[in-house]
Amino acid sequence: QKILLTNAQIINEGQSFKGHVLIEDNIIKTVSEDPIQETDAKVIDAEGKWLLPGVIDDQVHFREPGLTHKATIATESRAAVAGGITSFMEMPNTNPQTVTLEALEDKFKIADEVSPANFSFYFGATNTNTDLLKKLDATKVCGVKVFMGSSTGNMLVDDDKALEAIFKESPVLIATHCEDESTIQQNMAKAKAEFGDNIPFHKHPEIRSAEACYLSSSKAVELAIKTGARLHVLHLSTAKEMSLFAAGHVCDKKITAEGCVHHFWFDDSQYEEKGS
Repeated sequence: QKILLTNAQIINEGQSFKGHVLIEDNIIKTVSEDPIQETDAKVIDAEGKWLLPGVIDDQVHFREPGLTHKATIATESRAAVAGGITSFMEMPNTNPQTVTLEALEDKFKIADEVSPANFSFYFGATNTNTDLLKKLDATKVCGVKVFMGSSTGNMLVDDDKALEAIFKESPVLIATHCEDESTIQQNMAKAKAEFGDNIPFHKHPEIRSAEACYLSSSKAVELAIKTGARLHVLHLSTAKEMSLFAAGHVCDKKITAEGCVHHFWFDDSQYEEKGS
């Protein structure tokens, strides 16, 4: 089956132009500014419409298994496609956590049956499952997620030997949540000493401080340089951390990072006005 999209405003590879796209057997065959002649194609006139590549979301948190009363792989993948996300990579802090090969394979099987989007899943690293890393299928698994600071799901990796083993053994990209746990706990103790159990919300960036972020991110970068691992630091939230990374095309790097849109738009001065 052939589908011909005509007269669309195409956004692609850093360019914006009016053009035409030919799809054959669900694969994009031609993107052209010049008219495409195909007599046997279904023609869709996209005059006045924008045509963009599908977005790849490298960090989603679905709720299957464990919290399917909230959402499932089926519902969230359909929502993704509705919003223009055609590929997703899902995180391991579900219930049970995706820290065994069996749990990982279960997710792939479900997605095979129900997901209209392209997909992959992260394997969750722990202090005790580094022996499983060599068994990961690098053609399927998008990465190993390492929580270097505690977060939802209590998957903290705080054993230095285990952490270095993960960086040495992972056959796939390592994606890290970077916050130094000892710094967080020290800051938390100070806050509790002052406020008890009713710590004001605006103290969050003092507890999970810029220094906690930098200490952890710099440690991850040092390990990646030492072991040659492919490292991606997720959701940077401080300017100081940017000094750890270099400019340039992503294809030329083994150490990369990303920021979240809301971190560019909002800061801690807006807690009182906007809450969480």
